[in-house]
Amino acid sequence: MQIDKAQIFQLLQSQGQDDKARQADRELPGTVDTDRDSGLLDKLGIDVSSLLGSLGGGKLGGLGGKLGL
Repeated sequence: MQIDKAQIFQLLQSQGQDDKARQADRELPGTVDTDRDSGLLDKLGIDVSSLLGSLGGGKLGGLGGKLGL
């Protein structure tokens, strides 16, 4: 799944994780592919399944399991 980096940045900020948000802004590409960039997301301490749930709600239904998380 592809996610705009700005969405990840805003989500982290809304959770009070400003340091992690700034690091994500510096290190992530403009469009984040959760498969391609999973290693970088892990390095940043971002749980992909939680991220997808926060951004996509129920529409993603079980995608986290398909990502091997």
